[in-house]
Amino acid sequence: MTSSEISLVAGVAETMLTEQLLARLPDNLAPAPWTCTCAAVLWTGCATRATAQALPSGIGNGARPLGVMGAMVRYSDTPVGRYDEVLGAVMFRRRLGIRGTVAFMAVDSETSLVGGRANWAMPKTLARFDGEVVAGGTMTARGALDTPWSIAASAKPIGPALPIVSSMVVLQQFAEGDVRSSKLHAKGRVRPAVVSVDVDDKASLSTWLRSGRHLGGIVESMTFTLDEPRPVRVG
Repeated sequence: MTSSEISLVAGVAETMLTEQLLARLPDNLAPAPWTCTCAAVLWTGCATRATAQALPSGIGNGARPLGVMGAMVRYSDTPVGRYDEVLGAVMFRRRLGIRGTVAFMAVDSETSLVGGRANWAMPKTLARFDGEVVAGGTMTARGALDTPWSIAASAKPIGPALPIVSSMVVLQQFAEGDVRSSKLHAKGRVRPAVVSVDVDDKASLSTWLRSGRHLGGIVESMTFTLDEPRPVRVG
């Protein structure tokens, strides 16, 4: 994938890359699939009228938004090393299936940025991170490029850690406009939690990834694999 194609991956306004960043990005060093180990704080939210506008055009047609998922993630082992991440995803129904698409994602690793965009069309941008993804801690992410935004999340556990095994299908729109499907398989331990989220209200991100108290979880540990994407017909 060329730097032009990397820049054209579909995402919300906060994921736009600068020409200066594109000029210095490395090659894609780790093709799909990736297997990663992480800890995280994640939360869920209701769909609003603005949620549909966060969907790329190739995915939004015929999709009914059901909700939003946000997460702060600290990766301890990936094919491109350690890094931090924040994301916002839209869950939606299409025909009889429930799918997800990542509309916003930011990391503090240029190598991860390239791999995410080139392999899966994850709209990764650059951010700076402070804090920890632990019970009672706060993790904050701030945009590192021209478009200002910030997100902070802290989690209060409301139950014991439980083992989980899950899988889901992720649809992403690539630079050429085609949509591809990837399967995610995850296994780990999660504590149910109430997550307090603060999204910069001057950022358009805040219209669908909303501030407030949300049901969610503290991922104490998780290992997941995101498979190589396959073409899919949408519509």
